[in-house]
Amino acid sequence: MKYAQPNHKHTYLNLYFQVHQPRRLRNFEFFDIGTSRSYFNGDLNRFLINRIAHNCYLPANNMLLQLIKANPAIKITFSISGTALDQFNLYAPQVIESFRELAKTGCVEFLGETYYHSLSFLINEEEFCDQIKQHSKKIREYFGIQPSIFRNTELLYSNYIAKIVTKLGFKGIYLEGVERLFEDLDQNKLFKHPHLPIILFPRNYILSDDIAFRYSNTNWSEWPLTATKYISWLENLTNPGNFICIGMDYETLGEHHRKEEGIFAFMEEFISKAANSSVMEFLNPTRAMEILPAKYSISSPGITSWADVRKDKTAWLGNELQRDAFASLKKLNPLIKKVKNPALIRDYKYLQTSDHFYYMSKETDDDGQVHQYFSHYNSAYEAFLNYMNVLADLEWRIKQEIKYSVRRNRKRVLKKVKRKS
Repeated sequence: MKYAQPNHKHTYLNLYFQVHQPRRLRNFEFFDIGTSRSYFNGDLNRFLINRIAHNCYLPANNMLLQLIKANPAIKITFSISGTALDQFNLYAPQVIESFRELAKTGCVEFLGETYYHSLSFLINEEEFCDQIKQHSKKIREYFGIQPSIFRNTELLYSNYIAKIVTKLGFKGIYLEGVERLFEDLDQNKLFKHPHLPIILFPRNYILSDDIAFRYSNTNWSEWPLTATKYISWLENLTNPGNFICIGMDYETLGEHHRKEEGIFAFMEEFISKAANSSVMEFLNPTRAMEILPAKYSISSPGITSWADVRKDKTAWLGNELQRDAFASLKKLNPLIKKVKNPALIRDYKYLQTSDHFYYMSKETDDDGQVHQYFSHYNSAYEAFLNYMNVLADLEWRIKQEIKYSVRRNRKRVLKKVKRKS
């Protein structure tokens, strides 16, 4: 590959946001199994989508749009889950319109991911690929853009995941910049897979979490965080060709950190200062691959992620409740392949969303506080029992559907035989 000449004075900055909302489950008791009740809490989901749209999505999108109009050198990357898009479409379509306005600027790149923000790579390759293709189709439909860079659910990454994503035609993939992968290498670079033609984009989790988790923490030694201070930290990392990836939940803006705490003013000043810096330049990942060579390869035989201190899959599958629930879900995969009922298939896929397992975490330390912040349950056991009741109902419905399908086929065969006789 030939590379356009990078600006040797510049460090490149990639700012990306994860946009995701799960379809939260309603209270589903044992005696609800077999009653055909809906699994999803429409009132709660509508309330939360509208609240977060008001606090975050709409004002943040408008802020970015105005910043880009004033300075097209600003580039932003988004990864929006299909479950979030479905709920925007249902409860707050103006959010989709605001993302379309950003897409029209040409300064925004949309990443590929699994439609249902799932752990489907742990079910099987077919399920994983189906969800990625479904998500890419939705991004094309809504924004007219074909994603070429992939970001798996919660930055879950391994050599195996990269192999599947490469087969689907993606040119790059994001991963967490965990030290155990990079040893003594500077992670603020582009890297390559040891055997595959795919570029790796490591997230600088320390600089990212300074905003995502520590911005409002008055006990933090660096509080209050100002744009000038943050820019100075970035400038300390400036080396020609460096690629610093700052990634976080989009809800950081206005929902996790409130407007009254100054998060919008901070982000506006930080982005403006970075765009006008003489030593930094914004870059989206596709453009980064065109101008920056990836000199070093890294290998990840095991799974890494951006969650919890361990930064692996234990945030979702670390205890017996989570593993039992996921095994029960996985066991339904061969059964769901036997039915063609779209409602059943859709419910099965929505139940794969990683958040359902995240709520079952029994962590009690700082990680536990983060799990509890995002959960609408009182405990891991409550989340587990509710999920298992829903899953039992889904299994019952699938088996009923298979039974009725056999009867329908038998009646069709009998009718044909009678007509011929």
